[in-house]
Amino acid sequence: MSNLLLLGICFGLGLLFRRSGRFPESTTQVLNGFILHVSLPALVLYHIHELQITSAILLPAIMPWIVFLVAAGFFLSLHKFKKIEFKTAVCLILTAGFGNTSFVGFPLLEAYLGKESLGYGIVADQLGTFLALSFPGIILASLAEQGSWKFKPLFVKVIGFAPVQALILAFLLRSFPYPEWAKIVLLRLGDTLTPLALVSVGFLLNLRTLGGHKKTLLLGLGFKLAFIPVLIYFIYAKITPDRMMFETIVLEASMAPMVTSTIIAMEKHLNPHLAGLMLGVGIPLSFGTTWIVLNIIRGIT
Repeated sequence: MSNLLLLGICFGLGLLFRRSGRFPESTTQVLNGFILHVSLPALVLYHIHELQITSAILLPAIMPWIVFLVAAGFFLSLHKFKKIEFKTAVCLILTAGFGNTSFVGFPLLEAYLGKESLGYGIVADQLGTFLALSFPGIILASLAEQGSWKFKPLFVKVIGFAPVQALILAFLLRSFPYPEWAKIVLLRLGDTLTPLALVSVGFLLNLRTLGGHKKTLLLGLGFKLAFIPVLIYFIYAKITPDRMMFETIVLEASMAPMVTSTIIAMEKHLNPHLAGLMLGVGIPLSFGTTWIVLNIIRGIT
């Protein structure tokens, strides 16, 4: 559970740094820039290269794609009926449509289900959450930032995004083994992602903005922490052959918003205060809701 302790410490440091007045207003931009151009590409280059792809991992890998597509359909429909602005809709898709299936997800899986669940969790995170964010997620975020459906500038924007370039390179390099020193360097750089991201979110988080986002925040977190676990339960209840796989999939679906997708929403100016609230409120809230979800699953089945 040391990861969860680190999460709380880094988030608290961000809050403290903001109130100390010793850091400039541009702190979040600098931290986010390092995350998106160094930390995240390093993780991609390591994990996608090392991931073993087999037919047995199809079910956990599909779950995050289902969550993303349902979130996109729901929040874009609210925008179409003029209930929320387009940038707010995309902000909610990036936060409520992607779960924190690794940094928060892995320690919670180990605590609730045991280490044997981590294999399914890694597949859901790498082939599901991360790939869904890397392609449709980033395309949608770039579209909202650019405000245009023109193919060429949108394509250039997406391909020019460092994590996407790292993903393409990682697949191209899968046939070539990494030297040991390269693995160590990539892992060490990747380890900076979550601490820096949580400091950044804590620095940006301003609970005084809660009043202006209260209804939207409730909508987003209600969708992510309540509706999605119920939906995934009913989809997977009859088709998952393994009990451990089933519980892992539903538990991963009930995780708080993803750190990386939240940082992307903030970096692209897609209602950044709402994005910070979704993560800052969602993570501590999810510690309790995931436990409730697991006990409901076991009570029903």
